[in-house]
Amino acid sequence: MKFVIALFAPPHSPAARRALRFAEAVLAGGHEIVRLFYYQDGVHSASANVVAAQDELDVAAEWSRFVSANQLDGVVCIAAGLRRGVLDAGEAQRYQRPAANLAAGWELSGLGQLHEAAQQADRLVCFGGQ
Repeated sequence: MKFVIALFAPPHSPAARRALRFAEAVLAGGHEIVRLFYYQDGVHSASANVVAAQDELDVAAEWSRFVSANQLDGVVCIAAGLRRGVLDAGEAQRYQRPAANLAAGWELSGLGQLHEAAQQADRLVCFGGQ
């Protein structure tokens, strides 16, 4: 089965941890993840600057490792990312910001990427939506 996973909640939320564990289970079960899509406050999980407390799981770092290790298509909504200060090098330069902070393995793109992936997948599973 092909899945698209959309995350709407920040990395310190239970929804972000559940989404990560769900994604791991999808692959462990022999299924495919067509795309991971971060939207709204979920974009913070793709920031290289998120720091978790020492006694907490660093969900943002775990997501980055998971995406890289499994060579997944990780997309951050560009509008939501810009609004929340999650920038790649091109956008940092475009908006004259001092630095980029998009973690490795992720790319900024439009909401259309979620729609396209949903058309290719059997299931769209969302975490943290309101």
